[in-house]
Amino acid sequence: MFKKILIAEDHEMGSYSVQKTLEDLKIPKVDYVYYCDDALAKVQKSIREKEPYDLLISDLSFEEDHREQNIKTGQELIKKVREIQPLLKIIVFSGEDKPGIIDSLFNEYKINGYVRKARNDSKELKKSIASVYINENYLSLDLKQDMKKLNSYEFSAYDITLVSLLSKGILQKNIPTYLENNNIRPYSLSSVEKKLNSLKEDLEVTSNEQLVAFCKDIGII
Repeated sequence: MFKKILIAEDHEMGSYSVQKTLEDLKIPKVDYVYYCDDALAKVQKSIREKEPYDLLISDLSFEEDHREQNIKTGQELIKKVREIQPLLKIIVFSGEDKPGIIDSLFNEYKINGYVRKARNDSKELKKSIASVYINENYLSLDLKQDMKKLNSYEFSAYDITLVSLLSKGILQKNIPTYLENNNIRPYSLSSVEKKLNSLKEDLEVTSNEQLVAFCKDIGII
């Protein structure tokens, strides 16, 4: 089992849940920090002292207070940590449940496990730590089902661009101008209309407003 774990969590209740889980697992060395800057400093120090952490468990959201921070989110922290310790195992422990955001954590940030804060999160944490320890990525069954639903739509970069432009208040008829100016093809109005209509049909929504709302709900924009 892991010997040295770092916890980055700004709420005491969340930290307590993790602490209880690690006590049950009898992890010999556990450090806790409430700020992302402190977490990165701990990782840097552990590397300098040649006693690196085996696992980082981090939240995504960190509330701002009187102390100015350079790193403000869990995503930023993970990116910084990956630069200096690429093979460190990372589990995200967060209340976030949008499939698009969780998907990006695995695909873009290369996390090893995700546990959503909920009623049975201690049990899920134990499962995730055990899985990640044997080099298996972990995602709870309910979230896997949501991810499967997300991936079944196979949003392309072009799809996301169109919906993002709509979400910013750009009228459908004006989208081709933006696409052409940014060398994004196809940029004809007929192509834009055809793609948006196809998306609405696939997602079973009837308007651009519903399309934007759906994509915000699942976290792809």
